Amino acid sequence: MKEIIAIIRPNKISKTRDILASLGFPGMNAMKVLGRGKQRGIIGEVTFDTGMNTDTSQKAMKYIPKRLMSLVVQDEDVPLVVSVIMRANRTGEYGDGRVYVCPVDDTVRIRTDERGTEAIT
Repeated sequence: MKEIIAIIRPNKISKTRDILASLGFPGMNAMKVLGRGKQRGIIGEVTFDTGMNTDTSQKAMKYIPKRLMSLVVQDEDVPLVVSVIMRANRTGEYGDGRVYVCPVDDTVRIRTDERGTEAIT
């Protein structure tokens, strides 16, 4: 099993969630997060007041709003899920995000005590 963690633009979370659900991956977690990449949060990415200070001399923000989504899938499903996330979120501009694939040693469904693959299906 693998955990796929994607950090994406806030306006792309619904599209990504809907496509994944239509392909049979309805279970996921999502959180509002703040961050920046190597471009250091270019101004213009955010069109609303975040309440954070901006450095107008460098035309950058300390952090910009993003969404972090996480789901656990079977090893053979990783290429499909990653490609769907990539296609749904790629604009070709700075700030499209990142996808991380991490190993998962075990999963336990609390309600039934199912383990491994049975716990994620």
